Amino acid sequence: MFSRRAAMGMVATGASALLTSTRNASALDYPTRPVRFLVGYPPGGATDILARLIGQRLSEKLGQQFVVENKPGAGNNIGTEAAANATPDGYAVLLVNPANYINTTLYANLRFDFVRDITPVASFNRVPNVMTVAKDVPAKNVAEFIAYVKANPGKVNMASSGNGTSVHLSGEMFMAMTGVKMQHVPYRGAAPAITDMLGGQVQVIFDNMPSIIEHIRAGSLRALGVTTAERSPQLPDVQAIAETVPGYEASALFGMGAPKNTPKNIIEKLNSEINVLMAEPEMTKRLVELGGAPLVQSPDAFGDMIKAETAKWKKVVEFAGLKVE
Repeated sequence: MFSRRAAMGMVATGASALLTSTRNASALDYPTRPVRFLVGYPPGGATDILARLIGQRLSEKLGQQFVVENKPGAGNNIGTEAAANATPDGYAVLLVNPANYINTTLYANLRFDFVRDITPVASFNRVPNVMTVAKDVPAKNVAEFIAYVKANPGKVNMASSGNGTSVHLSGEMFMAMTGVKMQHVPYRGAAPAITDMLGGQVQVIFDNMPSIIEHIRAGSLRALGVTTAERSPQLPDVQAIAETVPGYEASALFGMGAPKNTPKNIIEKLNSEINVLMAEPEMTKRLVELGGAPLVQSPDAFGDMIKAETAKWKKVVEFAGLKVE
């Protein structure tokens, strides 16, 4: 006869098998209702455009709407907190972007831990910023610009789209790695910063490629370098800053995350579907138009990249002495 312990063991084993079977079935069926795609910025910006591009294709592939839900405010933290607190069932996902890595150190009193509370799902792309100068700056390349700043102490103003943005911190990293000193001038967004660049009130900006590339192509501003480790196909004649400043890399890494404890098989399904659509020619074309190229990898590899980005920006934030209470 079976002992009570043996019988209980069989029940537990059966329950475990049933749970595993249910989870696998849920992953096969997923999604069975619309998915909230949380974005920590207002509609219309580059981050929102990327989310809608990916969300539309996932909706078409998976037969359920991936509904972009904009939750702007607090430098992207409101959207991230909403994702961190969402039910971990695969029906809330987050557009992961550079602010997530920067804010971990920049903000003193976050009510979440990004690396701990958000599970990596899939990477989308890396987008370079572009080191761009006003036309009256004589430097034609990165080395000449470094020499120009050192020869004109206190006279070079560096614009940004706001304190603590990737645009700002790309410039702070440049100062940290070259020893040059520039005066930071923060603006409320890239548009007014570029207006003052065109007017000569500020001399340099490390702006996101999508918002500045048309001014570069028109010849009204001059690009000196891109912030990715390699040159960009969008500006093939513009050097990577790393060609002059070895080890410099300050591109914007984008992807998808989900609340911690989201079932692994749902994470894997989303990763697989995203990686497939990243290989589509039309998707590649659109991502290149947005300044980057598809970045296909596993959730674990994306997670390693997130940790590396967070550690990198921590050093820059600390170098710049920045803190938001």
